Amino acid sequence: MRARWSIVSLLFSGGAISYLDRAALSVAAPLIATALNLEPKQLGIVFSVFFLGYAPMSFIGGSAADRHGPWKVMLVAMTIWSIACGATAAATSLGVLIVIRLIFGMGEGPFCATAVKMVARRFEPDRQASAIGLAYAGQPLGAALAGPVVGLVATAWGWRASFVVIACFGLVWVMFWYAFASERKAGAIDEVPAHAAVTGVSQKPTAGALFDTLRHRSIVATCIAFFAYAYVLYFFLSWFPSYLVKSYHLSMTEMGFVSTVPWLAGSIGLAMGGLLCDGLSKLIGNAILARKLMIGFCLLATALCVGLAGRATSVAGVMSLMTAGIFALYVTSSLYYALVLRIVPDTLSGAVSGFINLAANLAGVVAPVLTGYVLAWSGSFAGAFALAAAVAVIGGSTMMLLVRTAGGVPVARHP
Repeated sequence: MRARWSIVSLLFSGGAISYLDRAALSVAAPLIATALNLEPKQLGIVFSVFFLGYAPMSFIGGSAADRHGPWKVMLVAMTIWSIACGATAAATSLGVLIVIRLIFGMGEGPFCATAVKMVARRFEPDRQASAIGLAYAGQPLGAALAGPVVGLVATAWGWRASFVVIACFGLVWVMFWYAFASERKAGAIDEVPAHAAVTGVSQKPTAGALFDTLRHRSIVATCIAFFAYAYVLYFFLSWFPSYLVKSYHLSMTEMGFVSTVPWLAGSIGLAMGGLLCDGLSKLIGNAILARKLMIGFCLLATALCVGLAGRATSVAGVMSLMTAGIFALYVTSSLYYALVLRIVPDTLSGAVSGFINLAANLAGVVAPVLTGYVLAWSGSFAGAFALAAAVAVIGGSTMMLLVRTAGGVPVARHP
């Protein structure tokens, strides 16, 4: 059991580094835009291109974890994205920055699905939501640290230095991951435990079985809800720092520290989400229904908070509402994957987790660019807040209406 939770600790720290890397660009965006003469539309493209690499590699990485084991996939992924993060410091034009961000996104893409696969192979079903929640709780914590880290380093040595410093964190993590895993044979870590669900599909996943699973209405509904979650998240991640600077004239240092508050709340919400869901599952005796209810209600609560935040007229008001909204949003973060582990066979868990992550992160392509165009058209953030709230309503409603609560996804055998 201790070895299992040490894996969760490593995934927690890896997730923190992934969001520290990812959020660094948003925090440094006002400085980068000035240095490279970028307009809002161009900055939106820079934010979005990351996800053009990230989204497809979520699915590809999850499938690779099914076939080759999560330890190897995670080792390669973290190495690539850390190097790409450091290379951001060398960007001298929009084109160079776009290429670097694309490679960066490709490197980070496999992380979430690979982490889910690791948890699926090491934890019993009644502990998986808790384990995923605790493992992913590092992500918003990393985003919270991005403001102070980038703000302080950029103020002292310039924005380029901040990306080099953050890249070093990732490369150090790679050494810990390799050293931890090298104490065992790779097969011992990637070994499927006896409790893993394999009913209804052959041990080797087939394309036909995967297609049957992906087109099931519960998986489609999960993709839509997860897209809504990600839309709000990437709107906040990409544009909220610039919103604070432009609308309330905060300095880089002030913005860096103020923007940490919602992320800290998100980290708490993410850690609590899995624990609360496992508790609710035991209380009502239906794990799928517990996940469905928590995702649906929390997305609707997020929509209310984000919609009201767009009408707020003070920093305190905006921060209070966005903190509540991000908390509710992050309560659901691990539950999409926990739902997948409950309704699909273990042999497809990596691929399906990667697919829903791909669907969700298409929002990372859409949200930053669409927000940039809304700003260019209206000259105000109010419309962007309202649009994010509407997307969250659609996601929460879809989850409540379409996800079946009895049994898993039936998967036909394919030769």
